[in-house]
Amino acid sequence: MTYLLISLPFLAIAAVAAWAARPRERTAFRRRAIATAVAAAVLLVLTAVFDSLIVGTGIVAYDDVHRSGWAIGLAPVEDFLYPLAGVLLLPAVWNLSARAGRRPAAEVDG
Repeated sequence: MTYLLISLPFLAIAAVAAWAARPRERTAFRRRAIATAVAAAVLLVLTAVFDSLIVGTGIVAYDDVHRSGWAIGLAPVEDFLYPLAGVLLLPAVWNLSARAGRRPAAEVDG
């Protein structure tokens, strides 16, 4: 099994959660999309820099048999899926938990 196949289910779960927690109002959706894109860009740049340092210094080594072969710097592309999943999942969990906290007592009790 490759690192990419291990990472894809996490990204899929995060994408589904982000879709379920998306704002229904168009303006709020646009603001959330812009904030997510900015956060993702920052995290991906940081991942490229620090993963390249970690791999370059030999702290972490990847078995070439399980890698896709693609890399950004010294970091395999599979390493970039986890920060992307995180940037999708964290706001989704936050939003879904906030929605659950706003439900009337009759809905929560069932």
